Amino acid sequence: MRIDKLLANLGYGSRKEVKQLLKSGAVKVEDAVVKDAKQHVDPNTQTVTLNGEAIQYKEYIYLMMNKPPGVISATEDHHDETVIDLLELEDQVYEPFPVGRLDKDTEGLLLITNDGQLAHRLLSPKKHVPKTYFAVIDREVTEEDVEAFAKGVVLDDGYHTKPGELKIIKSGIRSDIELTITEGKFHQVKRMFEAVGKRVVYLQRMSMGPLKLDETLELGEYRELTDEEVELLKNYQVT
Repeated sequence: MRIDKLLANLGYGSRKEVKQLLKSGAVKVEDAVVKDAKQHVDPNTQTVTLNGEAIQYKEYIYLMMNKPPGVISATEDHHDETVIDLLELEDQVYEPFPVGRLDKDTEGLLLITNDGQLAHRLLSPKKHVPKTYFAVIDREVTEEDVEAFAKGVVLDDGYHTKPGELKIIKSGIRSDIELTITEGKFHQVKRMFEAVGKRVVYLQRMSMGPLKLDETLELGEYRELTDEEVELLKNYQVT
């Protein structure tokens, strides 16, 4: 990788600003001053320092966000704030993207990364990665609904969903439920309840595959995944 691209990707300035850094002699590779912006460097095997401090390089970034309502799951938008807008600039420079989408008014677990291979594996319809949601429903959820979801329901466009595991936490005029599905159709959870004559008034994603929402994260907050969490995702196999 070119040294100027490495420094620019890590947020040390534009290509022009990075060239000025190099000309100043502030950058060293293995204790040798580097002024040529075109010089190639392997950050995985060589030590790069800026003003005497080692630069920490990583190819991929893995973030867990507790997505707040009112923010869209996209990299950019001309009208609404996106989940990427909530990231610090030092994380934005890795050009990450949300893995899948949560509706604008939906809260909860959102994985953000620049690892396209992992994202593809988690989103592939062939993988059937389970996603679990907590929802508040505006009517009483019954055992008949549990049985209907277990068989799959027919959505408004005629699509017959794959089976979903519906658990009733609290039943009443407003019911609390958990629902696990293995698909990601547009507004799927809401449309599944509409198929049985009910309406979702609150929705939160709790987990995706082996990754569970960190309950210490406030809405809009995020953190890097631990090495263990990354390994769990990379090695995850649906049983």
